[in-house]
Amino acid sequence: MGRRAALSSSRGFTLLELVITLSIVALAVGLAVPTIARSTDAIRARADVAGFAAMMRHARERAIVTRKSQAVVVDPATRRVSLMAGGPEGEVRESRTLPERLSIQAEPPPALIVRFEPQGGGSGGDFRLTSGNVVYRVTVDALTGRVRSARE
Repeated sequence: MGRRAALSSSRGFTLLELVITLSIVALAVGLAVPTIARSTDAIRARADVAGFAAMMRHARERAIVTRKSQAVVVDPATRRVSLMAGGPEGEVRESRTLPERLSIQAEPPPALIVRFEPQGGGSGGDFRLTSGNVVYRVTVDALTGRVRSARE
């Protein structure tokens, strides 16, 4: 009889308790997934902008080190960003294709070429990069050639 008493005193979960617990877990997952998707898009946009700004910084660095003008040419139609040694008409040293999700606008529009000089300065530039609802501004200071990016 001791064995029977031990079995009757052990208690499991009822079907109702399991259904309620699973419903709460499903609700929590349903609320968390859209938030994770939005943050993933923001992270991708930040990485794309960082790559664009890094190419600008690399061009400035090359101009200083090689003591030759460098230019970054942005072509929104082909979605390409190219680093040109010796200026806009020089040889292509590096080229990158922008992702489909990223659109780029230069302000003013003719400023799709940014030139960097051996002294560190540049021609300046102001770019607006958009990926979905995320907007970044990348600016190149004309006096110092410094590249900054900030989310709008």
